[in-house]
Amino acid sequence: MKQRIMGLLAAAVLPCAVMSTALATEAVGNYPDKPIHIIVPYPPGGSTDILARALGQSIGESLNQSVIVENRPGASGNIGASFVAKSPADGYTLFLGTSTALSVNPSLYAQLPYDPVKDFAPIVLATQLPSLVVTTNSLPVHSMQELTDYLKQSKTAVNYASSGNGTPAHLGGELYKRMAGVNANHVPYKGGAPALTDLVGGQTSYMFAILPEAMPLVKGGQLRALAVTTAQRLSAYPDLPTVAESGVPGYELIGWYAFLAPAGTPKPIVDKLNTAFNKGLQDPGVRRKLMDMGFEIAGGPPEKLSDMMRSERTKWKQVIDAANIRIE
Repeated sequence: MKQRIMGLLAAAVLPCAVMSTALATEAVGNYPDKPIHIIVPYPPGGSTDILARALGQSIGESLNQSVIVENRPGASGNIGASFVAKSPADGYTLFLGTSTALSVNPSLYAQLPYDPVKDFAPIVLATQLPSLVVTTNSLPVHSMQELTDYLKQSKTAVNYASSGNGTPAHLGGELYKRMAGVNANHVPYKGGAPALTDLVGGQTSYMFAILPEAMPLVKGGQLRALAVTTAQRLSAYPDLPTVAESGVPGYELIGWYAFLAPAGTPKPIVDKLNTAFNKGLQDPGVRRKLMDMGFEIAGGPPEKLSDMMRSERTKWKQVIDAANIRIE
């Protein structure tokens, strides 16, 4: 009797399971059949916004569907990240995640409204953004090694600027101090522009500034560039040495930008989006626009992004803990 009941239950459940699988397959096969939304965790007009719109248009053409960019700024990317983490896992709400939101904030904030690993399905590592070590013209140094020597020998406090507590400029400065064995006072600003303005004016001595913001001031003779923060020299500026080859071996600071979906998004949809984004990153017009802004093109499979998130989180946690940096 028990075996007969179990058989009847199995017979009843099987068609439901088959129907559910069929519906899921159909949904994936029809994807996308409505507009896709990309959530940018910063205000309109910035580099992340331009990146989202450039690639959004490209993937929209590939997928034959409109792509809408929405700006949800605030809390170093946490507001936008939290919104996407709680969205349906259907591939219609994507997150333009940054290195800050995905690998820094988990160690920086006492409580985070999302988990970068558990709440997201990585799609693609899109671009990377190098930084420059720049100094005020009045500082008597002309190389990274000279800056290190100057900081070690200075009998007075030296100030370095950043675009804010917990930003790449701040953490990059702390990583340099730790690896080079030097000391300097951190002066946070509310953004890169005011930090660079005061650096030009001599209120601070040096800064790890993102390349697109700092290079115009270097070319205009208002600041002095000492080094790039990438592991290798940049093809666009081959005469600028890296920090790593200038007395701080192993040093690397890169801001990076990626696209993710809510966790649980079906793999065929993630794969379809990955293909579309990689195609967009290879488009000559898109590449030229992004590279003119200072971006380095990345791309690749979702696993490349997963590896980056994991390694960067470990790296910056050590820096944050050592410098006792916290944001409540």
